[in-house]
Amino acid sequence: MSHEERIRGRRIGILGMARSGMASARLAARLGGRPFVSDAAPEARLHAQCDELASLDIPFETGGHTEKLLASDYLVVSPGVLLTLDILRQAQAKGLPIFSEIEFASWVCPGRMAAITGANGKTTTTTLIGEILTAAGLDTHVCGNIGLPLADVVARMAPHSVAVIEVSSFQLDTIADFKPNVAAILNITPDHIDRHGSFDAYKQAKYRITENQDDSDVLILNRDDAVTMAGPPETRARLTCFSAQALSDCSAWVAEDSLWMARDGRPTLVLPCREITIKGPHNLQNAAAAAAVATQFGVDPATIARVLRSFAGVEHRLERAGMVAGVQFINDSKATNVDSVAWALRSVETPLHLILGGRDKGGQFEDLIELGRGKIRNIIVIGEARQKILEALGRNFPTQFAQSLEEAVEMCFALAHPGETVLLSPGCASFDMFDNYEHRGRVFKASVAALKNGTNHVPANHG
Repeated sequence: MSHEERIRGRRIGILGMARSGMASARLAARLGGRPFVSDAAPEARLHAQCDELASLDIPFETGGHTEKLLASDYLVVSPGVLLTLDILRQAQAKGLPIFSEIEFASWVCPGRMAAITGANGKTTTTTLIGEILTAAGLDTHVCGNIGLPLADVVARMAPHSVAVIEVSSFQLDTIADFKPNVAAILNITPDHIDRHGSFDAYKQAKYRITENQDDSDVLILNRDDAVTMAGPPETRARLTCFSAQALSDCSAWVAEDSLWMARDGRPTLVLPCREITIKGPHNLQNAAAAAAVATQFGVDPATIARVLRSFAGVEHRLERAGMVAGVQFINDSKATNVDSVAWALRSVETPLHLILGGRDKGGQFEDLIELGRGKIRNIIVIGEARQKILEALGRNFPTQFAQSLEEAVEMCFALAHPGETVLLSPGCASFDMFDNYEHRGRVFKASVAALKNGTNHVPANHG
């Protein structure tokens, strides 16, 4: 059976009306499938999605998942859908296959795929790779967990195109044949333990990115990541690495304060590290990872260097959100695990006032104590994890609760002095208070703008 025949005429149950669910429905309908879309939210919250589905003559239900889904040949689930849902347990008992959107869309992807996963740095690295390949003249489509679903992108691709896909562990949980031409695992640190149940289960989900690769494909690992190197995934792909240390047997590495890459079997200078616009030790790894992927597509060092000199980073990741009365505000809302917060602490050189909290993902906040000594002046905690964070850090740093992110920003500003930084780096998921981490970041930036515009009270501390 061809891949398109797995869609044409098939009854396809789709769980979730978020971006990937809607994209899957559109793709299924375009290729002659018979999609049925189900969402647990009430129709009042899904007007736009329901209107679009009705215009495409795609049947749907809202307010819960019913047995109508079980009349499908297989199910396609959005990343945010818990696999423990009762309807999915019923589907499994019935023997219905359950696929992620990236699996479903990959069946009909006409071009090459580069897939990027890891606990931290995925969005920055995926975006950077997309910029480099575009600058090299390749028809490049950045998609996946980063924004546009792969299911929306495949219709625009040709055999010469490249999809650069940010892939999460949630998406990899439900693949079957997903086979990227190039796969990169940036790092493995504890994350999403609340969903996967254990660190090992989370790691194994990440490792699934290479399970269908063969010797025509490439797997790129981080030589500096202790977890990955201690127990790398089994793979049939050709294996190479990147490193932020002096390891010249990698595809790309940092040595003598410069980024290097292997070209024609020889070390080739890309550029001095001081010329890389995105700062911080983690971004040296991201730059090396991007260079390692780019080499697999034949990109020359000059093109990589040109992009690294101009690439300013991504929104919500150590994003400068403004300066008010000499106090710098940094939006790191994308830091949804403790390891991301650790990288942020290493990257901010000034004394700082840290906003933490949200929905706990099983992180160990005690790991921040040593990094924060002498740097963290105050911690303001929000969200469901506030008591856990207080117990972990409250004996080492002045810690207070805030009822909202807006209040947390005001409290930090009242405590900060000129030359210091207010850092939103939550170390938690956002779903207890916000739609997603982007929503959280926008609220933070709006609060900073309110301070800058004088619509909030300016404490005497700032004149």
